Amino acid sequence: MSDALPEVDIDQVPADAVLLDVRENDEWQAGHAPGAVHVPMTELADRLDDVPEGDPVYVICRSGGRSARVTAYLNGNGWDAVNVRGGMGSWAAAGRPMVGDGDGDPIVL
Repeated sequence: MSDALPEVDIDQVPADAVLLDVRENDEWQAGHAPGAVHVPMTELADRLDDVPEGDPVYVICRSGGRSARVTAYLNGNGWDAVNVRGGMGSWAAAGRPMVGDGDGDPIVL
């Protein structure tokens, strides 16, 4: 049995994936994937009920560090979680869709 963290590159994330964004509120507001579920890493322990169950949950942050920690935590607590390598920086660079909560174009902070 491997202890390796399940990870995928941006191009391996299905278009209909359940995406969990664990960045902070200002990062989320600046730009995020449409349909993603937002639970900041700092709030995760108090908001586990907001984390989707069932299908694999693809976990994303800005660059992959926070999401790797959350992926390991979720997998240790019964979820089927996969880290998205490169995070939202890679997501934006790959031209994947993004939306923001402001008036301007969405960006990655």
